[in-house]
Amino acid sequence: MCGIVGMIANENVCEVLLKGLERLEYRGYDSAGIYLANQEEGGSLVKAQGPIKALAHKITPAMHGTVGIGHTRWATHGVPSEANAHPHRSEHGKVVLVHNGVIENYKELKEMYLKDTTLTGETDTEIVVNVIEQLMANEGLDAKSAFKKALTQIQGSYAFALIDPTQPDRFYAAKNKSPLLIGCGPDFHLVGSDALAMIHQTNQLIELQDGEIVTLTTDSVIIETLDGQKIQRTPYEAQVDNDSIDKGTYPFYMLKEIEEQPLVIRRLQQKYFDQTGNVRIDSDLIQKIAASDRLYIVACGTSYHAGLAAKATLEAWIKTPVEVHVASEFGYHMPLLTPKAFFIFLSQSGETADSRQVLVKTNQLHLPSLTITNVPGSTLAREADAALFLEAGPEIAVASTKAYTAQISLLTILAYAVAQQRGGNYGQPSDLSHEFSLIEEKMTQMIEDKSAIHQAVKHYLPTTRNAFFIGRGVDYAVALEAALKLKEISYIQAEGFAAGELKHGTIALIETGTPVIGLITDEATHTHTRGNLEEVKSRGAETMIFAKASLAQADDLFVLPDVPDYLASLVTIIPLQLLAYYASDERGYDVDKPRNLAKSVTVE
Repeated sequence: MCGIVGMIANENVCEVLLKGLERLEYRGYDSAGIYLANQEEGGSLVKAQGPIKALAHKITPAMHGTVGIGHTRWATHGVPSEANAHPHRSEHGKVVLVHNGVIENYKELKEMYLKDTTLTGETDTEIVVNVIEQLMANEGLDAKSAFKKALTQIQGSYAFALIDPTQPDRFYAAKNKSPLLIGCGPDFHLVGSDALAMIHQTNQLIELQDGEIVTLTTDSVIIETLDGQKIQRTPYEAQVDNDSIDKGTYPFYMLKEIEEQPLVIRRLQQKYFDQTGNVRIDSDLIQKIAASDRLYIVACGTSYHAGLAAKATLEAWIKTPVEVHVASEFGYHMPLLTPKAFFIFLSQSGETADSRQVLVKTNQLHLPSLTITNVPGSTLAREADAALFLEAGPEIAVASTKAYTAQISLLTILAYAVAQQRGGNYGQPSDLSHEFSLIEEKMTQMIEDKSAIHQAVKHYLPTTRNAFFIGRGVDYAVALEAALKLKEISYIQAEGFAAGELKHGTIALIETGTPVIGLITDEATHTHTRGNLEEVKSRGAETMIFAKASLAQADDLFVLPDVPDYLASLVTIIPLQLLAYYASDERGYDVDKPRNLAKSVTVE
């Protein structure tokens, strides 16, 4: 995910910015840049495609400034290139901008303001910086006023840092849905996407909130709402020790990995889509899947749940029946297979023993197979006919989070590729790559709302011994995964059920205070699920409802963003992962290392 670092001080800030960008490398990026403002006209702008060291090699001793902004970019709008790298300078050099996030209405802004502007790249950020310049020129506004007016017209997610080269004694920042922190020192101030970018300078941080703009000088921090209301906020002390540095400022890897999921979506998008929105997966593999008469997804645990969550999309777009099986059962109780069976093995590690024993048998039967895993070179990847990789990066916490959403996403991309190959309209979107850009934003929004989940855990799950998750359709599949997450790290006896099955036995377990978490994203069955929730509520259950916005009611605990059905599981699961995380943390357990569990199960 893109990273921002900015600083104002009484001395050259170049080295501090470079160090901050190095600390942001873990987020993933394809290019980087720095802008330094000083008394010289125009300041110094340097950008490079590739690693931070490539940027550092381009910086000369003559480049200096007491205020500057830096950025690591992971391409969304436009290919990785120096032209598309940040910072972006406006056409006439009036302002310089860095940006994290996705601007949804960039085309409308371009049409409204920039008909006569020459753009050098392809990014939504370049449009924003030129809109600000146009507002300064056409309406006689200073940089801050133009910035504020632009913010009122922008739709989407953003973290911005802005410099007016004629005012090297200050710079501005603002956010909406994308994280941004302020770092405070005795005679300097910083902004950064996370504390890791600034911790080498200060551990005194202020969290900027959505809809706020901040003016930073060497000795002041002025936070305002967009309508001019001043905000007073006391810094907090970031706690970072040497043992946790690889986790950044996160107390546990699991929380870090939950928050990395938008980045994983972007990695998948860049890996598997070309610039025209077509899927980059080997055509022979796609043809083999298209020619099959049944897909068999074989997996364990979280990977099994990912297969269940993707099943409906696969069947709808591929028009082929899909079966999802637990590997440990399938290998020894293999069902009657169809003549043109195709096997997909899902595994985070690629070393899952139960899945491998199935693969050995399917290889003996000369059946075609594909492994989807996070680890190139793993056994399942090597021994299957083909392999696709999740691009999730190392997943260290035992409780899988980002691998789960990556598996659902990659299965969705695979289904889309087969539909593209067939050339028909099977209900798939015209541009899945664009939908992934939007879902990344929605996932970030879920993560930003994590404090609400923390408070819910304190209220509903402080001492409970058991809990139930219910839903229908894909919500049932997500309920199974949510229950697994809760039980494996908090040791609460949690179970996921199809909501309609409650009255066929499970409702006997409901008693006063039993937490029942209801998931509601399905148009066809939402009223039925609400009826089931009323049934358990009348028997004393404490209900917690997670519903998408178009189906939500006033007393629902958590409102999920409206997204297409085939992507619903990607946003629904995030608050539920956080629910499990906080339930474990509140009970004082080691979230990353739950008892009796290993990350990779290499024995049957």
